[in-house]
Amino acid sequence: MSLDLRYPALSDLRAACRRRIPRFVWEYLDSATGQEAVIARNRAALDAVCLRPGILRGPLEPDLGTRLLGQDWAMPVGVAPLGMSGLIWPRAEAHLAGMAAHERLPYCLSTVATRLPEEIGPIAGDCGWFQLYPPRDPEIRRDILARARAAGFRVLVLTVDVPAPSRRERQLRARLTIPPQLTPAMLAQIALRPAWALGMARAGRPRLALMEGYARSLTVSGPTGSTAHVGYLLRTSPDWDYLRALRAEWDGALVVKGVLEPGDARALVAEGVDALWVSNHAGRQFEGAPASIDALPQVRAAVGRDVPVIFDGGVEGGLDILRALALGADFVMLGKAWHLALGALGARGPGHLASVLRADLIANLHQMGLERPADARGRTWPSTEA
Repeated sequence: MSLDLRYPALSDLRAACRRRIPRFVWEYLDSATGQEAVIARNRAALDAVCLRPGILRGPLEPDLGTRLLGQDWAMPVGVAPLGMSGLIWPRAEAHLAGMAAHERLPYCLSTVATRLPEEIGPIAGDCGWFQLYPPRDPEIRRDILARARAAGFRVLVLTVDVPAPSRRERQLRARLTIPPQLTPAMLAQIALRPAWALGMARAGRPRLALMEGYARSLTVSGPTGSTAHVGYLLRTSPDWDYLRALRAEWDGALVVKGVLEPGDARALVAEGVDALWVSNHAGRQFEGAPASIDALPQVRAAVGRDVPVIFDGGVEGGLDILRALALGADFVMLGKAWHLALGALGARGPGHLASVLRADLIANLHQMGLERPADARGRTWPSTEA
């Protein structure tokens, strides 16, 4: 039976992933903070966006090709950074970077990945982006930037919506630490997931590879909480001066991730940021945040039509991607979804999810009478200006 018949939607991959990874890993991947209201808020707000169908348009041949930050992509979709990606599935970063290069999609490696930039950059090729959690020490910052650039990463993504560790209660209940400190209960969970366990035995215990290299001079007594790991000992909460220093040090495209306020969006553009990333961090940081899709039109209106705007927040398929494009996004990133695909199908999963998203985008473009995703801009019902 083909993968498309067994796993036609992200919901099918989600169910399979939950069956194949240990419970404590599932709690890390699936959880948000507080009562997890932002997850529901993202979903409800996306569902509320209706799009205008198009009739009598004749035969169409949709073209998903999209240009962003000086590069051409196969579709307006990419892989968002996810910390400790290699905990979800063995060698996750390599699998995702390889898929992205093959499919011609951007792949963003997290500062707190389980693999080094030097390992993943060559796999991603010219599709690699690097996400930065801001180091406090300017020398460490400059060294990380130099390593990312030398590894081939072309775009730098500064995440600004994590000023301090959040409380993710489900992860606390699961007794999860970073790196994982295996308890008898966790070992029992691992024993029930042999494919994950065998792959992890081959790949090695997941660790914060980049950050631990810089933290060797610090005194750290054992594993730390999953939202207060060793990376927090090195990072700072950035301010506008930090952004200016980063802009001066990085000669490639600079994206700021975690933008929800129109005033912040205008100020970032004035400081020379090349693109804005509208995101509420999937509810993993601040339960009081609005749905990302509700903030998107305001950010777009604040910066005009010419500034590239990237979006994430609860996206589950091609229709959600078109909803974001209709309300002003130029590009859409998914994070959890790719890891659900990995958990469900291993190395085959991300490629299958890319095919699902592609087919869903094309089907919905036909229904809207459009040939290009960018043509969805403003095609909401009732009509809105984006």
